[in-house]
Amino acid sequence: MSASTPEDFRRARSCALYEVRDGVATITMNRPSALNAVNADLATAVGTFIEDAESDAAVRVIILTGAGRAFCAGADLKALAAGQAVHAKDHPEWGFCGFARHWVNKPTIAAVNGFALGGGTELLLAADLAVVDENAQLGLPEVKRGLFAAAGGVIRLQQQIPRKIAMELALTGAPISAEYGHSLGMVNRVAPAGTVLAMAGQLAAEIAAGAPLAVRETKSMIHRTATGSDWKEAVWMENARAVDAVFTSYDAKEGATAFAEKRAPAWRGE
Repeated sequence: MSASTPEDFRRARSCALYEVRDGVATITMNRPSALNAVNADLATAVGTFIEDAESDAAVRVIILTGAGRAFCAGADLKALAAGQAVHAKDHPEWGFCGFARHWVNKPTIAAVNGFALGGGTELLLAADLAVVDENAQLGLPEVKRGLFAAAGGVIRLQQQIPRKIAMELALTGAPISAEYGHSLGMVNRVAPAGTVLAMAGQLAAEIAAGAPLAVRETKSMIHRTATGSDWKEAVWMENARAVDAVFTSYDAKEGATAFAEKRAPAWRGE
């Protein structure tokens, strides 16, 4: 595989939009005419912008959304039929769309604005939180095409909803509504039509108001201990590591001081 060139990155970045405002980075998949189907350029753009957000101290939360009427229609079948790779150039380890296996310390929110079957649902499952338009449909229909949800869908679905329901959805490929997804626990909030980005922004603002270091360590702890028993010593060792990092920080002292002085805290993220 040839190394990326500056022209590769310029072309790729046109496939996604990036904006930072009030501590929130919004990455918009920008192939609306293709329903934001993922090709190598889109995966490269999203993955690169994730890296930009991770390295920017001003960014507290990352939102992933789509332009047009779709969130993401999955992999670009035309690219696959032409024998082209659809992973990020130079970074296949980032996973589908440069996002599905791309760990970041900052919380991520999927703002699902429309069509999200298949790969779109896998991106939702990869995000820490999900806000979904009331008219969007979710699901993993891959078995109906002789495939399976290989971008983390069958792995994560059973972790986020009851296993027998996950088995039914994955084996039948049946779509579900945003409201049903909410009732199962795979969706945090259902937004009235056309308001998903605003609602996701409100959720992001609530998170961004917290102490950055504490938020990052809280996310890390939840993921690192998700499959561990609370009676295992390794879990408590992980907890002790997070306590050392957070409770001795400047922000911990600032939080207590600001509370006592009845003012808003001025976080440093350290």
